[in-house]
Amino acid sequence: MTTFLKQLLLAMIVSIVLVVSAWALSLQEAADRVARQHNAKVVSAHTIERDGRRIHVIRILTEDGVVRTVRVPADRR
Repeated sequence: MTTFLKQLLLAMIVSIVLVVSAWALSLQEAADRVARQHNAKVVSAHTIERDGRRIHVIRILTEDGVVRTVRVPADRR
């Protein structure tokens, strides 16, 4: 493979990664959003992969003392 084709392929891969990451919702963004929506405090947050998709799992403590788990797809904004 020529140097030009290697550079072109690398540029295409980097472009795709940047576009996908722009669509992705970070764990911090998801936790902040869930806390605001439920008027709650975040107890824990982590990301899992299920069936090839990333999901943020966020545990919150509501004002009335209930702990809830909220799952947010990481690939949506």
